Amino acid sequence: MPVDARELARFCDLITRRKVIGDYPDARNGLQYRGSRKITRIGAAVDAGTAVFEQARKQGVDFLIVHHGIHWRPSLPARSVLAARKTALKRLNLSLYSSHLPLDAHPFIGNNAIIAKRLGLEIDRWFLDFEGTPIACLCKGISREKLTARLRKEYPDSFKAIEFGSAKPRRIAILSGSGRSALPELTKLGCDTLVTGELREEHFNEAHEQGWNLYPCGHYATETWGVKALAEAAAQRFEIDWTFVGTNNPL
Repeated sequence: MPVDARELARFCDLITRRKVIGDYPDARNGLQYRGSRKITRIGAAVDAGTAVFEQARKQGVDFLIVHHGIHWRPSLPARSVLAARKTALKRLNLSLYSSHLPLDAHPFIGNNAIIAKRLGLEIDRWFLDFEGTPIACLCKGISREKLTARLRKEYPDSFKAIEFGSAKPRRIAILSGSGRSALPELTKLGCDTLVTGELREEHFNEAHEQGWNLYPCGHYATETWGVKALAEAAAQRFEIDWTFVGTNNPL
């Protein structure tokens, strides 16, 4: 049976705790555009964009859940790009729901929690508070050899290794997407190993000087998990189909 778009959005709000978790200025988590009122298939994608919208419709999606929506800061994306995206949503009659930091911080369906689970790591605590909510997780350590083998399996096309830390790290930090904000916390946490999405070029020398193991596995690749889990949970709740709308984003 089709489900109303607003009812579906309310479920997503509830499970992600949208109203109590802060985010970056103008992220505007939640239902960003209401197209089709009656939803028969949910889609999950990392990024909003006209090509993604077109692909979603080809896959029969009428309600798309994304991690990076069409709104961020007032100046980004450019007004012409934002207008084109809104025009595409209207033309395709596609509803768009966005969940950013709520889908990084969630202890069960969040990107970081799922990465830890897929790597067979036990979460010890959460850290890196954003407006009162910790968004990154700190796990009990395993050998570097085991960790890299598991990372290569999960991220065969995007895995990179910068290894100046311990061969047997006592703790392993995980932060999907951009890992830059986690680096200043590592020493405070007694941790020398970080699994993340992306880093900057200068972090290579910093890793050497600090004695860190850094594993950037792709911003896009590390943020596919949360949207998939949210789409699956919503589809099960309302007994409708869902699908992942993937792209060949190498970054």
